[in-house]
Amino acid sequence: MGIVFGIVLIFSEVVSWFRIQEMFRFQSFHMYGIIGSAVAVAAVSIQVLKRTNARTIRGETITISDKPWNKGTNQLLGGIVFGLGWGLLGACPGPIYALIGAGITPLIVGLFAALLGALTYGHLKPKLPH
Repeated sequence: MGIVFGIVLIFSEVVSWFRIQEMFRFQSFHMYGIIGSAVAVAAVSIQVLKRTNARTIRGETITISDKPWNKGTNQLLGGIVFGLGWGLLGACPGPIYALIGAGITPLIVGLFAALLGALTYGHLKPKLPH
């Protein structure tokens, strides 16, 4: 499924650096349309799961709990760091593997930077306000 998803990302140009730059410059609706479609599909899917009392393969009830909103600047700062990384690299962390698989090997540096960032966060997490 991951390979199929990667192929879909490549052919839909969701991972295209040019498409991402167009989005951040508000020059094209392409990425906003895809993101908006994903949000709409997710919202409908969650409502279907809730209203049909869907169960897992093992028969367990699927529960989707509300995520608490933390007051303060945690979400804002996290969003800024994520957005800066996305804008500078030209790739969201998820499709990095698809892009590397498509032959865009300079993103190996971005992959290592993302891993280093995750390791740094894991190390600093106990000292950060949550």
